[in-house]
Amino acid sequence: MVTQQHPWSRFVAIGDSFTEGIGDPDERVPGGNRGWADRVAEVLSAGTEDFAYANLAIRGRLIQQIVDEQVEPALALHPDLITISAGGNDVIRPGTDPDEISGRFERAIERLSRDNATIVIFTGVDVGFSPVFRGIRGKVAIYNENLRAIAEKYDCVVADQWALSDIQDQRFWAPDRLHLNSLGHHTVARMVLAALNVANDLEPMKPEPLPAGSWRQARTEDLSWAREYLVPWVLRRIRHQSSGDLVSAKRPEAGPYAARAAVESVADGVDALAEPVED
Repeated sequence: MVTQQHPWSRFVAIGDSFTEGIGDPDERVPGGNRGWADRVAEVLSAGTEDFAYANLAIRGRLIQQIVDEQVEPALALHPDLITISAGGNDVIRPGTDPDEISGRFERAIERLSRDNATIVIFTGVDVGFSPVFRGIRGKVAIYNENLRAIAEKYDCVVADQWALSDIQDQRFWAPDRLHLNSLGHHTVARMVLAALNVANDLEPMKPEPLPAGSWRQARTEDLSWAREYLVPWVLRRIRHQSSGDLVSAKRPEAGPYAARAAVESVADGVDALAEPVED
């Protein structure tokens, strides 16, 4: 892997399902989802000895929950690199105010800036391509402008999803249309590493090719999506439930990126050696 020496040795990621890695399933990693943050940690760890990574993100979290539950635990891990993506779940809810949400976001950044760590924040995706979400495009744009002002005030690195035109295509998204798929997370990882000015060998349009699709197939998928994802989402809103109510952080402690995967690999090998050999 092509790597470039960088100044960071302790990376902590906080946020919601986007940072947890939902949409990018991988049974080999903690939590069963890989995502862009794991992919970034993998690259950064390859270029630095004693690199530690923690991921405190939990799906469904609103911005105040992220502030209350994740900011102080993140600081307690003494990171020199922090990523935070928050507010998206608030912005998509009807009747919410992007100015009020960004005010909460700024208070989080003010606290995270305490130890002079490098902080990466994310703008929201330009949702104009999505029939489901294009109605809130202006609201996302207002929120993004507020985030840019916060980034300038606190000297944060901006990972600009709004300008990332590649992911303005439904083929980069999971079947639920709310989360990026493996290709989408891979593309965001490349964007984050570019924002940090870290060289890497993650190639565009990999790990998988884009499939072709017909108009008829797209309409069929629309109906299937509404039954499988939209209706349950609406019901959870009515019941004041969250998809992350019973979920805990997948990497609550800072440690080597590949440590658990390596242990599992060794355990698998021991189990295989213990199996009887058939004639």
